[in-house]
Amino acid sequence: MDTSRLLRTTGTVIAAAGLLLSGCTSDGSAGSRAAASATRGTAPTARPAAVPAALRPYYEQKPSWRDCGVPGFQCATMKAPLDYSRPDSGQDVEIAVSRRTATGPGKRLGSLVVNPGGPGGSGIGYLQAYAGIGYPEAVRARYDMVSFDPRGVDRSNPVECLTGPAMDAYTQVDQTPDDAAERAALVASFKEFAAGCQERSRRILPHVSTVDTARDMDMLRAVLGDEKLTYVGASYGTFLGATYADLFPGRVGRLVLDGAMDPSRSALDMNRDQTEGFETAFRSFARDCAKQPDCPLGKGSPEAIAERLQAFFDTLDAKPVPSGDPKRPLGESLATTGVIAALYDESAWPQLRQALATAMEGDGSGLLGLADSYYEREADGKYANLMYANAAVNCLDQPPAFSGPDAVVESLPSFRKASPVFGAGLAWASLNCAYWPVKATGEARALAAKGAPPIVVVGTLRDPATPYKWAQSLAGQLDSGVLLTYDGDGHTAYGRGSTCIDNALNTYLLDGKPPANGKKCA
Repeated sequence: MDTSRLLRTTGTVIAAAGLLLSGCTSDGSAGSRAAASATRGTAPTARPAAVPAALRPYYEQKPSWRDCGVPGFQCATMKAPLDYSRPDSGQDVEIAVSRRTATGPGKRLGSLVVNPGGPGGSGIGYLQAYAGIGYPEAVRARYDMVSFDPRGVDRSNPVECLTGPAMDAYTQVDQTPDDAAERAALVASFKEFAAGCQERSRRILPHVSTVDTARDMDMLRAVLGDEKLTYVGASYGTFLGATYADLFPGRVGRLVLDGAMDPSRSALDMNRDQTEGFETAFRSFARDCAKQPDCPLGKGSPEAIAERLQAFFDTLDAKPVPSGDPKRPLGESLATTGVIAALYDESAWPQLRQALATAMEGDGSGLLGLADSYYEREADGKYANLMYANAAVNCLDQPPAFSGPDAVVESLPSFRKASPVFGAGLAWASLNCAYWPVKATGEARALAAKGAPPIVVVGTLRDPATPYKWAQSLAGQLDSGVLLTYDGDGHTAYGRGSTCIDNALNTYLLDGKPPANGKKCA
């Protein structure tokens, strides 16, 4: 299990998100509409006068849009300096970009850049599988829907760390060590992971911070021809958006930060807060499970159900069960990851109940499938670079949560208090950055974005990955923050079934009118 600060939208987590892919039709109408309107997205580049001379060639790039094999979408590549402190060094990174041009009717409002979170989530994959076809029709009519793979992610100079078999082994390491030998094995796995990243990604590794990507995003804004950035960031994408606003408040257009992070929290506090978030989400699942005839954890209070789940995890810790893959039996670590994956979205609760039921009967394939969806492991054993980029960005953005195993042991009581079931595993998972080969360049700090227009911050009351209090905090930090609350379950709120949330955000994106600060939706 490696779930520390992995923050991304629901659609990129659950295996059932394949339903989103099925909505991507291959009929000629979508492609022909995009082709007919392709020139609508072309405009003179917008370069603020404050752009340093060394960066002007980057800001003045002309994208060469091409068909990228997905009906209705175009792709291009943008260059950015590898090191912003030395933009004239001649060392570049390539940033992959995709768009679907505004479909009309109505006056085009510019580009709407979307980010699904992570860090490490593919923006292009998210755009082409969901956002570019699943966002409200009225929004897609007026905006070119745009996303990019941030530096270090997927199509943009990806961070690479382990081979598929090595990653399989890494995901199975016991992250609730019971003795010195298991503790040493866990530390060795973190060191091996970090060394693999350094060996395979030495050039890019020091240059994938959120600040670097925010600067890339301003360059993208200019390359797209937009004077202001209009943006919807989900999960970790809220931190990226808030960082952009703090760096470039005068270039902020309409920003939605959905499932907000709190940039003022240290890595340790964030990991402990997230542990509380998963406990909150599990309690919601437990209350619902107890009402269902097929609940494998029985009836009773959330506490009683949690005790049964912990007993099952203890059984798997001692003796994993077959999963259909002889090299990957279902042990405690993979099972815990599978459960956590399903807690991102309440629509996955039936799938989780079934997966738990079959695992308790000796078939771990269902929970393994959920864990594989979380890690973005393909059936052929290959992994997307999500987990590699995730660690690379997190370990640059803040100093490590823990300096070593002794510090973890000292914090275990507070993590177990935050979540009796998940606390120990999430505490040990927070040790990964202690062995990172590149020193952190960022630190926890409040982001004010002084002078920016209203920025809408969305928080969900029972969000597992980004606790609601983070949204409250970020909205308070931002000088122009507007808090919008969703009284619901699951991770993020926009486009997840609340007409109230969707109407408020659509009005903001289309008309520029933010909701009233403190507005609550069910």
